[in-house]
Amino acid sequence: GAEMGANEHGVCIANEAINAREPAAETEAFLGMDLVRLGLERGTTAKEALDVIVALLEEHGQGGNYYEDAASCHSFQSAYLIVDREEAWVLETVGKYWAAEQIAEGVKCICNQLSLTTKIDAEHPELRSYAQSQGWWTGEGEFNFSKVFSSAEDHPDCCAGKDSIEKKEESITVQTMIDILRDKASGVCIDSESFLTTASVVSVLPQNRSLPCIHYFTGTPDPSRSIFKPFIFVDDVKLVPKAQSPCFGDKDPAKKEPRFLEKPDRRHELYKAHEWARAVIESDQEQGRQLRKTMLELEKQGLEAMEEILTGSDPLDPTEVGDLFYDCVDTEIKFFK
Repeated sequence: GAEMGANEHGVCIANEAINAREPAAETEAFLGMDLVRLGLERGTTAKEALDVIVALLEEHGQGGNYYEDAASCHSFQSAYLIVDREEAWVLETVGKYWAAEQIAEGVKCICNQLSLTTKIDAEHPELRSYAQSQGWWTGEGEFNFSKVFSSAEDHPDCCAGKDSIEKKEESITVQTMIDILRDKASGVCIDSESFLTTASVVSVLPQNRSLPCIHYFTGTPDPSRSIFKPFIFVDDVKLVPKAQSPCFGDKDPAKKEPRFLEKPDRRHELYKAHEWARAVIESDQEQGRQLRKTMLELEKQGLEAMEEILTGSDPLDPTEVGDLFYDCVDTEIKFFK
């Protein structure tokens, strides 16, 4: 399970479920996605968001079912990629214990395996003594976080997207990232019966603070068949009900006791329109090709308009982008109708 998000301060957090030596508790505590939201709610910088997450871990621990219905239970430990305009951190957690590395250059991915080794810039004060108490580390020699806390002896470099990004490291554009997120051959984008890449985000965080951060969201499953639509945080940003899951209030299975006994339909309007389009694309080759062409054309217009904002000399007028994402969603739904 991977979740990601951004806030108005240009902090972006991505989260990945990881397999570690010790399985996460099945009793309800914080899920990785809860901590992503709380880090974004409370952090004005990447480091602040990291501090928020580890403080909450320390106090409440992590665990619980990643699935909404109680029929299957999956609980995971979590890895996080936390970035802002200036800094980037990788945070990897096992229970309430954690290690973090500040990334200064190059390409960094997180995946389903622990990736931090001996370069640790911050850690839980009892991390090493805990590892010793479990018999996972002798206390001798260098402390290698992945080696100590990973479940398997072998430790493959598991990140599907890393090679693709490293090959293009000199000239990474938004389009480069979109292409990588759509790549099924490498396994970055998955569309199988049991598992589906549900949505994707690409964020541009200019170091020049007079330029806005721009986030491209699909908001629909399978990025290879979705449009990346631009969003910019401004004070009066227009809400987009068509891309928000319906609210069930007190009738929500998450709020009823006992919890999660049923599974409501949480699809939003954009999702439903997109499912219809998907069916068309699969059943009618010609119409499907046309629809896909229109979608990519629409996406390209959005990318070009944002490129102009980033390279133009005029400062951004917040009133001009308040309904940017709203309009993109609206246009997309109209094309699907």
